[in-house]
Amino acid sequence: MNWKRRQFLFLGSLGAIGTGILGWKLVRQNSYTDDSVAIAGKPAKKDLLLRFVSVADTGTGAKGQYAVAEAMNFYHKQNPYNLVVLAGDNIYNNGEIEKIGAVFERPYQPLLKKGVKFQACLGNHDIRTANGELQLKYPGFNMQGKRYYTFRRNQVQFFALDTNNNADWKKQLPWLELELSRSDAPWKVVFGHHPIYASGVYGSNPAFIQAFTPLFQKYGVQLYINGHEHHYERTKSINGTTYLVTGGGAGTRPVGRSEWTEYSASSLSFAVYEVYPDRIEVKAIGTDKRVFDQGIIPIKTV
Repeated sequence: MNWKRRQFLFLGSLGAIGTGILGWKLVRQNSYTDDSVAIAGKPAKKDLLLRFVSVADTGTGAKGQYAVAEAMNFYHKQNPYNLVVLAGDNIYNNGEIEKIGAVFERPYQPLLKKGVKFQACLGNHDIRTANGELQLKYPGFNMQGKRYYTFRRNQVQFFALDTNNNADWKKQLPWLELELSRSDAPWKVVFGHHPIYASGVYGSNPAFIQAFTPLFQKYGVQLYINGHEHHYERTKSINGTTYLVTGGGAGTRPVGRSEWTEYSASSLSFAVYEVYPDRIEVKAIGTDKRVFDQGIIPIKTV
């Protein structure tokens, strides 16, 4: 029985349960924490609460990763942000922490020097060495030794998940429900490595649909971000949640379309999110530094 089938059966049974490494030190976060404030003489956008980006499946150290990283830095110069959601497979092929210079510190050095903070989760390649433990402790990934965790920026609360086949689901799912129930943030964003809905090589995950989507609907999660599939895909709102695949951080694979797909593309890219009181404006940007998709996520669906 493959792991996905085992996971499906196991998660189904849970439905009722409702430091420094390599001597590197992360540059202290810039003094700005709110994009509603004008930065470097650039006029602030009215009512902007937070700007952040996401990218995944990055850690190759090859030219594709560096091209996306350069586009991220170019965008930062025009539209400053200080948060990157790094949705897993941070170090290929086997999560070897000794590669951290080539696959993280060098490609993102311009952003790191400007105080941009990366918040990571573990992908399936990351757990191949020491079950990802060294990445959990690595300061630049800001996981603070935790396989799943939550943090808040302004009016947005983020929930990072361990979606791997050896994740501690007995503890993680109740933790997620508890933290979602406690949150008074108007915006709730969950991210993990593996997709819930996707139209690529792996497709949607029935176990995750069963386990997560009821919680997302119950507690008003507006956005789920993931990688694993090496493409970009944005869904229509599915019971109030938009699912966004941002796995083109270093390489690409083919992607199709599903009935719930709003836009999909096999493109090296990253995603930008501008959060306002009533909406999130999403943009997908390729290595040519141009926007190839954009959409709106409302704070609530009718």
